[in-house]
Amino acid sequence: MADVARAAGVSPMTVSYTYNRPDRVSTESREKVLRTAAALGYAGPDPSARSLRYGATRTLGVVLGEDLTYAFDDPGAVAFLGGIAEVCSKRGYGLLIVPTRTGEDDPDRVVAAAVDAYVVWTTTADDPVLTAACSTRRPVVVHGGPDLDGTTLISIDNRAAARAVGAEVFATARRPAVLSFPVDRNRDSFVRPGLDPEAVAYPVTRDRLAGYRDAAEDLGIDWSRVPVGVCRTNAVDEARAVTRRLLASAPDLDAVAAMGDKLALGALREAPGRLRISGWDDSDVAREHDLTTVAQSLREQGAACAAAALGDPAPDHRAAWRVVRRASTVSPRGRR
Repeated sequence: MADVARAAGVSPMTVSYTYNRPDRVSTESREKVLRTAAALGYAGPDPSARSLRYGATRTLGVVLGEDLTYAFDDPGAVAFLGGIAEVCSKRGYGLLIVPTRTGEDDPDRVVAAAVDAYVVWTTTADDPVLTAACSTRRPVVVHGGPDLDGTTLISIDNRAAARAVGAEVFATARRPAVLSFPVDRNRDSFVRPGLDPEAVAYPVTRDRLAGYRDAAEDLGIDWSRVPVGVCRTNAVDEARAVTRRLLASAPDLDAVAAMGDKLALGALREAPGRLRISGWDDSDVAREHDLTTVAQSLREQGAACAAAALGDPAPDHRAAWRVVRRASTVSPRGRR
């Protein structure tokens, strides 16, 4: 602006008014400023600088904690982001997705995002990107957990839901197992009997595992003998591979509680007709394959996260789930 003002022979204020308050500049001065700016290659005030000046970008940031493709490929992420987008659209906000995994520059990218508030996809309490978001002093809403001071949590009661669906899938089981989401940000895959929920860093995984343990103990099943197969990703092929490892460790396996519908489908394809199986989310996959599952609306939760980040009171979603019973938890011999 200073360069344009000198070249045009006007004050910096006149240049500023030309772009921000054109009604306060004469037509002659405005045209002179614009001609000079074009000759110098100046396109006008930088939007980021303007947003800093006025203290608002009218953009909501979503810290995804996954590869960017996850936002478009995973049905749960698509529904969740759809709810956020709906709120942003109604309120005239833009949406910026900040994908993060374990890169050293992830916290810097989060801090540098020109956004008014953050929605953080479920992560761990020690995730540096969560610390980075909180350090900006902008509103931070976390989906699924963790529940930290200075943030707002939107989540269902994952433990209660897992206990309820676990009671269904383990009801007549002699040798049940669990197909689990990753337990920490390393995302290692392994099979371990009696995995202690308290050793799990991801709150959603920890709470669901604790709920399955509750269900097993309610039924008199020794949790220490229940194998837990941990998957690196929420993908059918990954679930098939881990299910093979579960069957190798426990050939008499007869029931699997999976933390996602895709994981349940992987188990179903790997051992068709052999297992009682439950999933999670009541996605199209669950309906197409007649899977017993936990129904929740990730779109509604996404909308709630966005609204809370933009200043609305946070609704209580803890009871916003239900078990949907279908043929996959009928004893294999009783299926048609």
